[in-house]
Amino acid sequence: MMTGVKKPVNIFRLKNLPEPKEVFNWRLFFAVFSFGLMGAARGVDEGLISGAFNSKDFQRYIHYETYSKVEQTNIKGNVSAMVQLGSVGGSLFAFLVFDRIGRIWATRQLCLVWILGIAIFMGNGGSLAAVYAGRFIAGLGVGQTVVVGPVYLAEIAPASVRGICTCVFTGFVYLGIVLAYFANYGCAVNLGDANHNRWLVPTSLHIMFAGVIFLLSFLQYESPRYLVKEGQLDQAFHNLSRIRHLPQDHEFITREITAIQASHEAELEAALGTGPIGVLKETFLAPSNLYRIYLTFMVQILSQWTGAGSITVYATDLFKLLGITGNNTNLLVTAVFGIVKLIAAIICALFLVDVIGRKRALLLGITLQAISMVYIAGFLTAVPEMGVVEGFKLPKNKKRASEGAISMIYLSGFGWALGWNSMQYLLTAELFPLRIRALATSLAMTLHFVNQYGNSRAVPNMLLSTAKGGINPSGAFWSFAAVTILGGIWVWFSIPETAGRSLESMDHLFALPWYQIGLYGNQDAEGRDGQVEDDKVEMAERRDGVAEHVERVDPSGRV
Repeated sequence: MMTGVKKPVNIFRLKNLPEPKEVFNWRLFFAVFSFGLMGAARGVDEGLISGAFNSKDFQRYIHYETYSKVEQTNIKGNVSAMVQLGSVGGSLFAFLVFDRIGRIWATRQLCLVWILGIAIFMGNGGSLAAVYAGRFIAGLGVGQTVVVGPVYLAEIAPASVRGICTCVFTGFVYLGIVLAYFANYGCAVNLGDANHNRWLVPTSLHIMFAGVIFLLSFLQYESPRYLVKEGQLDQAFHNLSRIRHLPQDHEFITREITAIQASHEAELEAALGTGPIGVLKETFLAPSNLYRIYLTFMVQILSQWTGAGSITVYATDLFKLLGITGNNTNLLVTAVFGIVKLIAAIICALFLVDVIGRKRALLLGITLQAISMVYIAGFLTAVPEMGVVEGFKLPKNKKRASEGAISMIYLSGFGWALGWNSMQYLLTAELFPLRIRALATSLAMTLHFVNQYGNSRAVPNMLLSTAKGGINPSGAFWSFAAVTILGGIWVWFSIPETAGRSLESMDHLFALPWYQIGLYGNQDAEGRDGQVEDDKVEMAERRDGVAEHVERVDPSGRV
């Protein structure tokens, strides 16, 4: 009877997968949890800032009432969007440190920057300049999370569950939002709106999450793909063996490391030069890489201008706009909105991205968003006084329509979590070759935050009446609806399916001319995959034939 180390339990409960069952173990789960937790950075900020800003104590603290109505709108937009502005610099900075100090140390330094910024914000002393500075510095840390987290998850996840693992990051975005919404609600109910701790206590969630992530980083293994890129092959074998819970000489470990190494060497061989200039040339001059840049850039632009991100940030204001009265009621309704988005993110991660595929999940989410935006825009067009005429009372015969618009906010959040918000991280993290992955992901997420900042900063002004320089609430939502529909059409024609494909085989999707990739890339890639497998079988047969011939000529193995 054999004895030895007990085999790990397959905690993912997945069957009929190409990887050995040992691969789906607690170490993988723990790594996914630790790096997925970085998603909360964005979620906590988006969920907190509007509720905290609207507290009477915070507004008194920064002398908000001394400014004009338009100045107040600009201040609110600036405070809310300052983290996004800082995140532009953070996502660019991630490229500089990501491939120099590794994924683990990049995580530690971003946590320290994040904590520093929030500490300055919380101790601002009533200075609006300190509020801006603190949130900008926090953004330098938060902006790195969307590069480090999804890329690490994509690099360590087995191909068959890469979608699930990477979408955990999105799930934690919504967990952060839910906790932030309920922290705002709980503090408003129990501490009162004029209490200084009303906004300090919820804001401390930032420090809690950053501290936990920092500590967890000391229990994680550096990405084997990063180690292969750095030439640390022995350490790459060791780390992958630990993450996969298999011996270093196991066939699966050897095959995976060999594939990573072969892909990286092919990238180096095909690179148009060495060093930073070579990486830039490879990124923008290689046709398949340029198309991937185009895809990820368009994903960031189209997703952010559907307005869904700003709906999360300004949820309390939008629910008030659509007819919710009472501050505490508004905060509770907003908190439930966060739960709806969290549930949608979980459904997407567990049942959609690796089951029906990335593209179908994205199109489903966009369809729900489009229906929601069109309905809300139509409602606000039918009741143009909403949000424009101060003190306007909603007529009783419009009450049901108002409730419908409120429910559509929930539906839009559900669609956003199913579609764009999951895919803007997943596709960006998994599309690019190893040599340019850090640069390409940093550029894409820089564009992400540029557009998020622009949208978050613009929405308060867009919701103003035309007399005050806005386009009315109805105009804002018609704009969101138009971009959402346009985005759905673009996705159908442009994005290929990436589910179930290893990071090293992504190139097969981009061998066709650019205008055929979205519609026919998968079919062509499957044919190329088959050809590669046939070539491997043929080479193995040739090796076996040569070995048999040598053995017949001289059984000792000498020719």
